[in-house]
Amino acid sequence: MSPLPILLLRAILALISVLATSHPLVGHSYLTASSSFIGNYDRTAARGEVEALLKWKASLKGQGLPLLSSWNATIPSSSWVGISCDSSRRIVSLNISGYDLYGTLRNFDFSSFPDLTTLVLANISMSGTIPSSIGNLSKLNHLDLSQNHLSGNIPPSIANIANLSYVSFFDNNLEGSLPREFGLLRSLRILYLGYNQLAGTIPSSIGNMSSLSELCLFHNELVGSIPDSLGKLGNLTNLSLYENKLSSHIPSAIGNLSKLNYLRLYENQLNGSIPREIGKLKSLTELGLSENKLSGQIPFTTGNLSKLELLYLYKNQLNGSIPREIGKLKSLIDLDLSENMLSGHIPSTIGNFSKLNVLHLFTNLFSGSIPREIGRLESLTDLDLSENKLSSHIPSTIGNLSKLNVLHLFTNLFSDSIPREIERMESLTDLDLSKNKLSGHIPSTIGNLSKLNVLHLFTNLFSGSIPREIGRLESLTDLALYDNKLSGHIPSTVGKLSKLNYLRLYKNQLNGSVPREIGKLESLTDLDLSENKLSGHIPSTIGNLSKLNVLHLFTNMFSGSIPREIGSLESLTDLDLSKNKLSGHIPSTIGNWSKLNVLHLFTNLLCGSIPREIGRLELLTNLDLFETKLSGHIPSTIGNLIRIGQYNNLTLLRISDNKISGALPCELGNMKKLNVLDLSTNHLSGGITKSLAKLKELFELSLENNELTGSIPPEIGTIFTLQKLSLSKNRLVGPIPKQLGNCIDLLSLNLSGNELHDSIPVEIGSIRSLEILDLNGNSLVGEIPEQFGRLQSLETLNLSHNNLSGEIPSTFNDMTGLKTVDVSYNQLEGPIPNITAFRNASIDVVRGNKGLCGGIVGLKPCPLEKGDGKLLVILLPIIAILLLFMVTFGFWYTMIGRTKRNAKDQLVSTNENLFAIWSYDGVIMYENIIEATEEFDSKYCIGSGAYGSVYKARHSFLVYEYLEGGSLENLLSNHETAAGFGWLERRNVARGVADALCYMHHDCSPPIIHRDVSSKNILLDVEYEAHVSDFGTARFMKPDSSNWTSFAGTFGYAAPELAYTMEVNEKCDVYSFGVVTLELIMGRHPGDFISSSLSSVYHMHLKEILDRRIPYPKDEFMTDLISVLDIAFSC
Repeated sequence: MSPLPILLLRAILALISVLATSHPLVGHSYLTASSSFIGNYDRTAARGEVEALLKWKASLKGQGLPLLSSWNATIPSSSWVGISCDSSRRIVSLNISGYDLYGTLRNFDFSSFPDLTTLVLANISMSGTIPSSIGNLSKLNHLDLSQNHLSGNIPPSIANIANLSYVSFFDNNLEGSLPREFGLLRSLRILYLGYNQLAGTIPSSIGNMSSLSELCLFHNELVGSIPDSLGKLGNLTNLSLYENKLSSHIPSAIGNLSKLNYLRLYENQLNGSIPREIGKLKSLTELGLSENKLSGQIPFTTGNLSKLELLYLYKNQLNGSIPREIGKLKSLIDLDLSENMLSGHIPSTIGNFSKLNVLHLFTNLFSGSIPREIGRLESLTDLDLSENKLSSHIPSTIGNLSKLNVLHLFTNLFSDSIPREIERMESLTDLDLSKNKLSGHIPSTIGNLSKLNVLHLFTNLFSGSIPREIGRLESLTDLALYDNKLSGHIPSTVGKLSKLNYLRLYKNQLNGSVPREIGKLESLTDLDLSENKLSGHIPSTIGNLSKLNVLHLFTNMFSGSIPREIGSLESLTDLDLSKNKLSGHIPSTIGNWSKLNVLHLFTNLLCGSIPREIGRLELLTNLDLFETKLSGHIPSTIGNLIRIGQYNNLTLLRISDNKISGALPCELGNMKKLNVLDLSTNHLSGGITKSLAKLKELFELSLENNELTGSIPPEIGTIFTLQKLSLSKNRLVGPIPKQLGNCIDLLSLNLSGNELHDSIPVEIGSIRSLEILDLNGNSLVGEIPEQFGRLQSLETLNLSHNNLSGEIPSTFNDMTGLKTVDVSYNQLEGPIPNITAFRNASIDVVRGNKGLCGGIVGLKPCPLEKGDGKLLVILLPIIAILLLFMVTFGFWYTMIGRTKRNAKDQLVSTNENLFAIWSYDGVIMYENIIEATEEFDSKYCIGSGAYGSVYKARHSFLVYEYLEGGSLENLLSNHETAAGFGWLERRNVARGVADALCYMHHDCSPPIIHRDVSSKNILLDVEYEAHVSDFGTARFMKPDSSNWTSFAGTFGYAAPELAYTMEVNEKCDVYSFGVVTLELIMGRHPGDFISSSLSSVYHMHLKEILDRRIPYPKDEFMTDLISVLDIAFSC
């Protein structure tokens, strides 16, 4: 029954009861009847709610179902778990959160609960969709379905529940877009929809939810922009939209949210700058804008957020400097501006953050020194300034940070020594000063940092010895001092670092022996002492390091044998003892390393055979034993490497430069992942096993310098991945298999020094990637294949010492990449190709052939081809006639030119006082000649002819320095060079030109007027220093003279008034300087821009003027640039 008939019925009954009061008997009987009716109705309504709940309970299946045992028809609903009723026994609250029920809302009859005000079904493993009938709960105030597995869309019918003040669908699988109807929920205060899969945009109608105080839509798939209408939510205290795909800019209207405490927009795709209006949020305690694409500067208005405790702007594209106003944020606890493009100095006002715990400025472009005021941050626990350009020394005040746990200053430009005050930082657990230019000794006081877990000082310039006091750092787990200049012994106290996992001291100058105490480091997983000057024996105690994964001792001077105890290191994955002086046998205990991936023992003095136990290293990927003195066989008959075929993971096997003998075992073909097989320079014999063709991932096969016999298996040509094949210096016979032409990735093919015969297969010409081909020292016959012309990548070709015949193919002219060639000692004849490799070669590369000819010095010229004689008979008369014509024309042209020059000289002489300004002055030049020849003395005369005598004399000329940078005009016209020509360099060029003109105009007497200052006459050296050149049009100016002349200079740079006044003075050069300066700023000739008025220029955006090929100038440089622009227009 609906509520309206019930109310009407009650009104009628009330009226009847009033009328019935005139008769007591009637009145009594009526009241009894009506009370009974209403009681029956309430029980009926309550019974409907009970039935609805029991029906829903029957659909549930979870383990928490027994907790609802009180939901029984025999028990009043007011006594049920999670149920609250009003005085009329109507259910007003249902709260069963945290029960493991596993069900859906499909069987929940929402229409049976008209008086329900609270519905909490959180964290009960509910799945399915939210029924639209939930909108029937007209009196609902609190709705919580969070932490379930609900899916589907949010039903718009929820907007019908006008009294809702709390809605949480947090942590479900809801999808679809946010209903626009949410804007109707004017009473809603809290909306939690985080951790779902909601998509689409945020509807602007949300701005109508005037009571909203918390809006949490985080961790969804929302896109689009943040609507401006959110600025109308004046009661909002929490706006959390993080971890979505929101884009566009942050609306300035957000500054209207004056009550906002939390603004979390991180992990989106927001761009643009941070709005200045954010400074109006004076109640803000947390501002999280990290991991977006925000650019521009941090607004100085941020300093107004006096209650701010957490400021996260990391992982954006912010630039400029940190505003000094940020020092006003005295409540700040966490400040993270890392991974941006911030620059400039760290402001000293940062010392005002008395409550600061975390300061992260790493991975930026900060320069200068760390301000001393940083020592005032006495609450600081985490300081990370790494990966910047900070320089100078580390301030001693850093020792005041007594609560600091983490100090990261790595990858900067710090110099000098570590301050001794660092000993006071007794709470320090992680100290990383690596990759700087720190020098001096490691202070012994570092031993006072008893809580230190990590100490990284690698890649610096530290010298001296490792302090013994380092042994007091008993909590240390990671010690990295590599890549320094440390010397002396490794202190034995290092054995006290019982918790140490990583000990890396490589690339220093440490000497002496490894202390036995190193065997006490039972937690060690990584020990790297390589690239030092350590000597003596490897201590047997190293076998105690049972957790060791990596042991690198290479490039030292260790001697003696490899200790047997090393076999106890069963966790070892990487062992490198190469480049030492180790001797003796490889211990058989090597087979215990069942987890070993890399074994490098090369370049030692080891002897004996390879132990058969090496076959147990089934995880081995890299085995390198080259350049030792190992001997013995590889055959399975004596067990050495009997199980080598089990190395299915092996990618590199190198046993070259040893004394290994015997045949190649066929088991090699089982190593299917092998990339490199190098068995060269041994005493291997027998044939090349065909099983090698199974190595389908092989890049390099090197078997050279052995005693291998037989033919080259054609199956090798099926290894299509092969890039290097070297079988030289063996006793191989037979033809070169044509199948090698299938190895199209081959870069180097060396079959030299064998006994191969027959012709070179034409298929070799198909290996177009080939760079080196060496077939010398065989018995090859026939002609060189003309297909070799296809080998465009070939750089080195050696076919010498064979029996090749015929001519070198003309297709060799296509081998433009060939640099080195040798075809000596064959039976070749005919002309050599006209390519660089032959033109630059000596006679040695063609010596010992039958009849080669051509352009190599020492080689006979090629005879003329048949028919050439007749051609010469025809050509010679034609050439003679042409020469006669050219001589006649030359004589005529000279006479005409002389006549014109005489006339011109006469004109110049007439106007000498006004126009003698070009290049060399004729009078001065004549005087120089008279002086050089001592007035044409006969001793300088070397001959006489029809037109006069010829004299030889010495005359000095100025030789100018060569300027590598070329002209300014060429630099600006080239986009690549202009992009590297920054604002600082451009300003310096303008200053250099100004200095040059100042010198000519004011420091020379008389002053010099250049008259052709232009970008083509400004030359640059490698440092971009400007040099004003080309004084061909310059003249000396007499003071107080009018200096009239003809026009000289370059159009576009010359002053306009010069064209009609012809008056030369300093102002001509000043005007030209202004044009050049504008050209520097704009990156091109200013053109009509020159005629613009200064006032109109000021109304233009600077970005419209500046050269866009280089980044927009930073703030600290902008003032200088504007001044230069102002000067340019003034000129």
